[in-house]
Amino acid sequence: MTLIYKILSRAEWDSAKAVGRFEGSAVDLADGFIHLSAADQAQETAAKWFKGQESLVLLTIEAEPLGEALRWEASRGGALFPHLYRPLLTSEVTREADLDLDADGVPQLGDHLA
Repeated sequence: MTLIYKILSRAEWDSAKAVGRFEGSAVDLADGFIHLSAADQAQETAAKWFKGQESLVLLTIEAEPLGEALRWEASRGGALFPHLYRPLLTSEVTREADLDLDADGVPQLGDHLA
């Protein structure tokens, strides 16, 4: 079982739960897919893209059930990142966790990663 992760705002996640699916954050919609991270990529993603942002949520998702809509594509530094080419159903999320910021404003994923 491969676990992948999505960081988003609490407001985005609450809105998604109300309709049963997450269409994507602004950057996801602009790029045409939902940006996700593997466990070894998620903390760097948090530091690079979410520093200083409060009320963040980390979603945990099992990769295999996403099927062909999930593609591992080269991104930051040539590493393969998971990209989802359809909305994420809220029922596909196995865990959600609120994130705390460290003294520098970086979201801390720590024990939330498998």
